[in-house]
Amino acid sequence: MEQRYGTPIEWLIPLIFCFCFGWVIWHGPAYILDFGPVNEQLLAQFDRIDVSPDLKAVFAVRGDIVDYAALILSPILFVIGTLTVNRAPMEYDPMYRVDRSAVFVGRVTMMLIIIMTSVMIFEVILRYAFAAPTLWANELSLWVAGFVFVLSGVYAMQQRCHIRIFILYDAVPRFFQKTFDIISTLLIVVFALALIYGGYGEAFAKFMRWETFGTAFDPPIPATLKTLVLFVVSLVAIQAIMNLINDWHLVPVKHTAADDIDADEIERLKAAVGVEGVGDLDVTRGSIQSTKTRKS
Repeated sequence: MEQRYGTPIEWLIPLIFCFCFGWVIWHGPAYILDFGPVNEQLLAQFDRIDVSPDLKAVFAVRGDIVDYAALILSPILFVIGTLTVNRAPMEYDPMYRVDRSAVFVGRVTMMLIIIMTSVMIFEVILRYAFAAPTLWANELSLWVAGFVFVLSGVYAMQQRCHIRIFILYDAVPRFFQKTFDIISTLLIVVFALALIYGGYGEAFAKFMRWETFGTAFDPPIPATLKTLVLFVVSLVAIQAIMNLINDWHLVPVKHTAADDIDADEIERLKAAVGVEGVGDLDVTRGSIQSTKTRKS
């Protein structure tokens, strides 16, 4: 039975997750104030950005029922997303159960690209059609682009589409190839541990004071992206270990320049152009036919 992919729920869940988790991120100071020390500066900052100021706080400080509903729904939606996501034909095969979370992160990243593009289109329309540019669209698209850039690393690692050089790898027996795989995975893990060790203090400080961008819109780009980088690099290291385990007993593959050629795309182009090169997509067809007509 052919596996279905691209069903509406596969795209609806990531979209809802983006908005739900986006609410959690935007109202991040509420959770810091509820569970951390009282900070008057953070209180004033949260009062300025609170989307639902009229709702009563669940705890003693700031977080309301919508904030905590979004906080609870985010991991639930993530689990549902990992269970419902399916491999698309162009994605890496096989996809193991442990890979589903990385594939769902990829779907979330795709939805973020759509959201970012929509924000940019909205800004262009307001700026040039109505001469009413916004103060937030440019920085919001920059903020979302940072999330896309960082989160895509997890998906790229799971898809094995990161940059690799195979000249020496393909020239040695499978035993040495496995040795190379172990060494490269160890290097990734060591890099992740070093980055977390060196950047944890700064990221934690920026997060706890909810450091912002210092502009009119003032999004918390430093507070969120610094923390996200450390979280994602740990996921990349874990995914690299999973790749090593999953690929351990696979048959070795020789890599050639033909790996970058999409056979299905070539067949579609052949069908469109035609065997004789005079298909519907042939830009020379009209000139060739007109030349033959003049000669006859």
